[in-house]
Amino acid sequence: MMSTPPALADAIQILDCAVRLKVRVTPKADRDRIDGMMRIADGTAVLKARVRAVPENGAANKAVSKLLAKSAGVAKSGVKVVSGPASRLKIVEISGDPKSICSALAPLCTTK
Repeated sequence: MMSTPPALADAIQILDCAVRLKVRVTPKADRDRIDGMMRIADGTAVLKARVRAVPENGAANKAVSKLLAKSAGVAKSGVKVVSGPASRLKIVEISGDPKSICSALAPLCTTK
C-alpha cells in the first residue's frame, strides 16, 4: 500500500505571526539545500534540508536557520529551532506573515 505524497501543509503549523515547520536535517552535506518533502518511518511529513555545517556547538542549527530564512524571505533572526536542537528531526519556527512564508517555501517542497 502506497502512502500519499507529503505536501508542505502536512509538515507545517500556521500560527498568528509565524509558521512552525517539521524539518529533517542532514549535516555535513556537500552544499546547503532543501531537498523537498518526505515521510519518515512513522508517517510524519517533513521538509528535507541538507547543510554543510557539522552537528557541533549548534553549527548545523544555525546553518538550517540561515537556509530557511533565505528560502522564506525573512531575516535570519526570524528563524529559530524550537524543538530537537540535538536531533536530526527539528521543529523550526519562522516569524513573519504565514501566507508569504508558505508561498515562498511551496516551490521548494516538491516530493522527492
